[in-house]
Formats: sequence, structure tokens, C-alpha cells
Amino acid sequence: MSVLRARIAAGLVVVSVLGLLNGCGEGSSVDAVGTAGSTAGGKVEVLLVGNNWDGTADIISVPGYQNLKRINIVPDLEERKAEIYLNPVRLGYYLAIRQLIGEGHDQLVDDLFASKDGRTLFVSRPSLADVVAIDIDSGEILWRTPVAGQRSDHMAISPDGTRLAVSASTANVVHMIDTATGKIVGEFESGDSPHENNYSHDGKRIFHASIGTVYTPLDSPLMSTTKGDRYFQIVDAETLQVLRRIDMGQKLAEAGYPDMSSAVRPMAISPDERFVYVQVSFFHGFVEYDLETDKVTRVAELPLSEKAAGLRRDEYLLDSAHHGLAMNGAGTKLCVAGTMSDYAAIVSRDTFEYTLHPLGATTYWATSSQDGKYCYVSVAGDDTISVISYDSEKEVARFPVGDHPQRARTAQLDRTLFD
Repeated sequence: MSVLRARIAAGLVVVSVLGLLNGCGEGSSVDAVGTAGSTAGGKVEVLLVGNNWDGTADIISVPGYQNLKRINIVPDLEERKAEIYLNPVRLGYYLAIRQLIGEGHDQLVDDLFASKDGRTLFVSRPSLADVVAIDIDSGEILWRTPVAGQRSDHMAISPDGTRLAVSASTANVVHMIDTATGKIVGEFESGDSPHENNYSHDGKRIFHASIGTVYTPLDSPLMSTTKGDRYFQIVDAETLQVLRRIDMGQKLAEAGYPDMSSAVRPMAISPDERFVYVQVSFFHGFVEYDLETDKVTRVAELPLSEKAAGLRRDEYLLDSAHHGLAMNGAGTKLCVAGTMSDYAAIVSRDTFEYTLHPLGATTYWATSSQDGKYCYVSVAGDDTISVISYDSEKEVARFPVGDHPQRARTAQLDRTLFD
């Protein structure tokens, strides 16, 4: 971890916006929303960026990439800390999360989504072990829901906007939270350290994965079992029954790839939802899995940078060789965040040929624009977001955000918030 901390501390923040997508130039925040960014029903398209160490969220105009607003996600931080320091068990976990997972920093913003009406943010706060709803206009917390155990993590929001699936890392469950009230209305069982969640297009299924204890130094393949139970699951979103549970490491071994991890990290799902593309711990690349035949069909190996080639496994950031995977709207290309190699890659889904983009320290998330034409890559160590065109396979913009951006999500917000 010391290598990463040194790189992060020395990271250079890119402070210019290339603005090649739309020519919005140096206009004001309101101008940056522009007619091009408008959508039906008085909404504007934006990118939500969670700044994990900052405890803030940036609302970025699309197009234009101007920062419309920065929201404090932890207005109650001192109150929460007071509670934690009075509870010896919570305090122990709080300090451990800071040191083992947060690289010496509190983890204050993990995942975030917007409500259907475009006026509320739902945010998971790992170190505070909760989920909050925040009024975008006032910045006030509308409701707060503690999760089971000691840490909240990745989320997903249902297509109709009524449910949040929230991973409770240390409790090994995924909570279903009613977005209107904040009440936990159900849950399903996961493996150790539940992580990524994604809804199917029709909202009837949840694709879920657990990653095991990524913060231990027992990282050799011979010690894999010490990481705990790691599964890829398909869950009925209504009944919360686990329909299928897949050990990806076992499936990889059956396909001729032994000694690979079972821990599924970020994933991307094909438009027809037959194929899922997954990153697994310690692997520089991704795996193609056919959900119909229940088999690994291909494995894409991507290069290691000179820095990554010189690292031991226990120096990887939370076992992540790569952490961030998205697919374009046409389903023809993938966008990969090569975390330990500090690059993003645009990869042909057909041939697995790729174009690399060195971006800076710790590329840590990838998500596609709402029109599916661009990939947004979080460069956590440099506090920037890179915008890469799927069509040209070139970086077309870069803009600064808060401290240690991780999850970025697209949204449509109420235009009157910015008028």
C-alpha cells in the first residue's frame, strides 16, 4: 500500500476541461447546462461523482462538464463520530476500515444515485455504516438508515426508482431499502463482503457479487480459501430468492484457467443479458461468462504497466488489479479501468483488441454516459474524471473533482435546482 500512497500523494490534478464534445467553453454553471443537456420533463442530464475521502458529491453538467454543485454528504459527521467513539465495537471497526480499506482515510461516500424526480441523492457512507437520502436543493438529510454490521458499500437502484439494493459488507447481506421512507423492506444472503449490485433492464433480477476479505495479506492462490465465500449471484428482485449462485474461480478452472480468484469485482452485462463480463481479483483483464450455457467462454488479458509489473500481490489496492468495467450502448465495446496500471482501455467485445489510455494514479471506476457513447473513468489518485469516446477511442475531456473520486453515476435532475 505504501507505493500507492506515495503515488497518490504525488498525483497531479488536471484542472482544464478540453470541452471537445460540445464547445461550451468557459461558460457559467447555468450556461453549461444548456439546451443540449436538457431532457424531457424539465430534467437535465448530469454526472454524479462521489468523492470518497472528501465526503462530498459533485454534480457535473453533461455536456460541458462544469461543476454545477458540490454537496456535503456528511453534514452530520460530528454527531456520527460521537456515537462511534462511545461504542467500543463500532470504534474498532471504524478505525480498522480507515486503516485497512481507506488507506488512512475515512470512507465517506461509496455509491450514489438520484431519485426519479431528480431532487434527492441516495448515498452509501461506508465508515458510517449507513445510507442517507439528501435533498439536493437544501443539502439536508431526509432520512438515514444504518445497515447491518459495520460498513455499507455498493448499491443499485431499481429501474422504477423505488428500491435500493445496498451491500452490508460485514453482515454478508444485501438490504432492500424503500427510497421514499428509508425503511429496510427485505434482504438476501451473500457471500463474504457483498460488493457489486446491478438490476436487469426489466427490474426483475439483481446481479450480485461478493469479494471476500480483500484487506488481508494472504493473497497467494494457495491461501485463496482464507478469503471466505465469494459468489456471483442472480437474485429474484421481488422474492429476494437466490436463483443461481456461481463460483467464478471454479468455472474458470473448468475452462482451463486454474488458480484464478472467485472474487467478482465490477461487471458489465450485454444488452441481451446473456453474457456478463466480470473483473476478478488480481487479474489484469476481464472474463466473459455465458449465462445461458453456464460457462466461461473467453478471457481477455490486458497488459501490466511497468509499475504494476513490479508489485507484489499484497501491494495491490484491496486485491484490485483492475476495478471498473462498463459497456457502450451498442454492446460492441467495453471500457476498463486498469487500476494498478493507471490506465483505461477501450476493448472490442468481438476481438478483444484494445486501445490504452494512461490516465494517472489509480483508475478506479468506469461508467457509460446515458447515450452510451462515452465512458467516464474515475482517476482517484489525481482527483479527476476522464471522458473517453467509444467511437474514436480517444480521451475527449478531463475535469477536476473532489478528493478521491470513486463511484460515478449518470442521472437526470430537476432543472429548477440549477435555474
